Amino acid sequence: MKPPATEQLAQQQPTRRGLSLALRSTAALVVLLLTLWGACALWFRLPEALWRIPCVTAWVILGAACVYQVARGQQRHWRRRLGQAFAVCCVALLVWWHSITPSHERLWADDVAHLLQAEIDGDRVTLHQVRNFEWRSETDYTPRWESRSYDLRRLQSADLVLSYWMGPHIAHTLVSFGFDDGQRIVFSLEIRKERGEAFSAVRGFFRQYEQILVAADERDIIQTRSNARGEQVYLYSLNLPPAQLRAVFLGYLEAAQALHDAPDFYNTLTSNCTTIVFELARQIAPTLRPDYRLLLSGHFAHYAYDQGALVPDYSFADLQSLGHINARALRSAELGEDFSHAIRQEMPQAANRD
Repeated sequence: MKPPATEQLAQQQPTRRGLSLALRSTAALVVLLLTLWGACALWFRLPEALWRIPCVTAWVILGAACVYQVARGQQRHWRRRLGQAFAVCCVALLVWWHSITPSHERLWADDVAHLLQAEIDGDRVTLHQVRNFEWRSETDYTPRWESRSYDLRRLQSADLVLSYWMGPHIAHTLVSFGFDDGQRIVFSLEIRKERGEAFSAVRGFFRQYEQILVAADERDIIQTRSNARGEQVYLYSLNLPPAQLRAVFLGYLEAAQALHDAPDFYNTLTSNCTTIVFELARQIAPTLRPDYRLLLSGHFAHYAYDQGALVPDYSFADLQSLGHINARALRSAELGEDFSHAIRQEMPQAANRD
């Protein structure tokens, strides 16, 4: 026997209320996230403070009012009008956002003033605008840009470099390639700072910086971090066969050429110094999966260890301890030793080395 219609309605009402509450909560959360993103986008990208404050204030007030009305679930007339106004403003904001384009034409800081260019002729590679600054401190340096040639048949090794500058979870990621004639070259994806500009991880989400692929001498790009800046630097030998070494090296050159042909924005989450290493590695091993350690880049070496890309037969703790180069880097500067050789003392080396 079926229950009366009134009893069926009473049973359905709690379910409907629960569904309505879930839908309103989801809608309110979406509006809240859009409000926060829009406020940050306006704050970081509007050029004048005169416009920034009133625009951000108006946007936040509109978004907050919309969240409030959606969450309350009452006054449908006002909710509909606020929703329409918010939607129109979102469309306008997105149109403006996509009108912001990267550029090569800015007043760049000295250390990112030139874009890397490569000439490839079979196994012979010539790199132009290789950075080889002499750094005495972060602000005291002698600029030097060079052209260097390499024979890919002599490519022998690659090292993963992590430089920690803001705690244990965030590091700058570089890759250093070694040749059997003693030459070394380091590739580093960085923000292309304008003069007087400083890096902010938050601003990096909001099209604040263009990106640049720097090729540099180890004494320039690694020694300045360990010695001049006092960052904690770790070196890990990558366990890659010759064909993969060559593929990763050429992958960096392709990325540099793409940036030379068309500027692109740096993004703290999706296009940074760690994700480029991951993307190049995935060209070799397509089954590699994204991992939280791509964002928390300070743990990227452990991710590489888990993938079998570092020296086997050592624990990660041992590789990390033996790969800490700061003491060796400082000693090499004091004694005038060869920097590249000194920082690799005691460091386990992959079998792909001669």
